[in-house]
Amino acid sequence: MFEVREKPDMVERSLLVRFCFDTRELEEAESLLEELGELVSTLGIGVEQKVLARCREMKKKFLCGTGKAQEIVDLAKAHECDVIVVDNGLAPSQQREWERLGDICVIDREEVILDIFAKRAATKEARLQVELARMQYALPRLARMWGHLDREGGGGTGGAGASRGMGEKQIEVDRRLANTNIDRCKRELEDVRRQRATQRKVREKQETPHAAIVGYTNAGKSTLLNKLSDANVLAKDMLFATLDTTTRRIELPDGQPLLITDTVGFVRNLPHRLVEAFKATLEEAVLADFLIHVLDATSPEIERFHDTTLKVLGELGADDKPVITVLNKIDLVNDPDQLAELKLKYPDALRISAVTGTNLTRLHEACCNKLFDRIQRLQYRIPQERGDLINLLHREAKILSTDYLADCVQITAVVSQQVAGRLAPFATQTE
Repeated sequence: MFEVREKPDMVERSLLVRFCFDTRELEEAESLLEELGELVSTLGIGVEQKVLARCREMKKKFLCGTGKAQEIVDLAKAHECDVIVVDNGLAPSQQREWERLGDICVIDREEVILDIFAKRAATKEARLQVELARMQYALPRLARMWGHLDREGGGGTGGAGASRGMGEKQIEVDRRLANTNIDRCKRELEDVRRQRATQRKVREKQETPHAAIVGYTNAGKSTLLNKLSDANVLAKDMLFATLDTTTRRIELPDGQPLLITDTVGFVRNLPHRLVEAFKATLEEAVLADFLIHVLDATSPEIERFHDTTLKVLGELGADDKPVITVLNKIDLVNDPDQLAELKLKYPDALRISAVTGTNLTRLHEACCNKLFDRIQRLQYRIPQERGDLINLLHREAKILSTDYLADCVQITAVVSQQVAGRLAPFATQTE
């Protein structure tokens, strides 16, 4: 796996910082800082202290003023922290200035998310996507990775004729290697996309409808997929517990098959390069017939998480898809006032529990309603010698009943429009 840059071998303690430049955004800044704590904890790093620093204006060198930066560095050292994590995005030059000031590792929110993705990626596709994003992030930061190599002077008086030093040459070599690897990753991802396109064509040929589960990270998407399909997807109470999409086939109450895909969770301030790098994964949401938008009913920030998901869907071009909104973890909401408020804010949402199974039958019915025009329930009389047609029904339809008569086989089945067209001469009635 490509390394973003050198870090201490053991990172156990961290100091988290969020700079707020507008008092009107103070509440959201506090929320983002809390979320950063969850992200850092997901990496197994302890959080010693969180600092919400209010600043009048953004400074070029440290984001904040030099005095405030020194105060934060001193606080980190007092707590014996191994790393300072800045929730705001840092330019490469700003990271260098912070590390010069404190002689301590300093990273930003994007690097935290990249490290989480690197640890969680399991399939070849996800690993390629993470590697690409990490290399694109690291490319402008390569200079400080070779900071221990000094330029070598030479030539005549006053530096005339000075040659380029070994450090500078090594930087150029490393940049070329990084660009070569970036091109390689892009080519391999294109191959993956072509393979996925081929798989989608097979699905489309079979006319199997497809739904994608979307939502903010840790809303319970993987748990819901497990409950609906008896899958065994990793489902833990942590951010980005799983990154790889998982698709399972289920059967709806009307007999129609449905493919359901669990997508990677969304998060506020998701780095743009990660949105780009994960498009091959997230395009499952773009290509789905409809979306199941999962909201955590227990979250005090449910509105922000709802809006974040819709924003990312808009960036992906999936904001025009039909949506079933579900309020998950409803079994944990015991306050009648909170329940009434949720009903007022999301009047059309289904209130479910992916853990207990509460109201999952209503979710199944909602899925049926989204696809009601795609199937028919028909009765056929098929000559006994036409085993090919009987096999077709068993393969691509839901058989409800089969009766063997003297001269034919009478079959009642739920069929797609395509199958109905092929077997139209044998249909006897619609139920």
